[in-house]
Amino acid sequence: MTALQSTQPKSCAACGKPLKGRIDKKFCDDYCRNNYNNQQKAKGNYSAFVRNINNTLLKNRKVLESILPPGDETAKASRDKMQRLGFHFNYITHIYTTKAGKQYFYCYDYGYLPLEGDWFLIVKKKEE
Repeated sequence: MTALQSTQPKSCAACGKPLKGRIDKKFCDDYCRNNYNNQQKAKGNYSAFVRNINNTLLKNRKVLESILPPGDETAKASRDKMQRLGFHFNYITHIYTTKAGKQYFYCYDYGYLPLEGDWFLIVKKKEE
């Protein structure tokens, strides 16, 4: 660090106001930090395409969560019900295959197992 850097007060990377406090501080408050990071994401590689995929995955997770009653380990839902709630079957985060060969399709910590006749078993990943 040069003498010039140590004598000049640092300013907020978002709004330019002088910073007080820690020497490594970059933003004056949470609003500026969030605003700055959101702007960086908007103009960087974090394109609208990626944002739309993430939003769809989060929507799918919320749909699965809404179907599974709190405290229950499993629930059943029809394809029609899931689609009416806004579920998109083409968007998943990962697949878990059991030793018996059954494939569970997950959106983060909630998943579903295809059953017969357009029915699905909804599950939540158990915390380890």
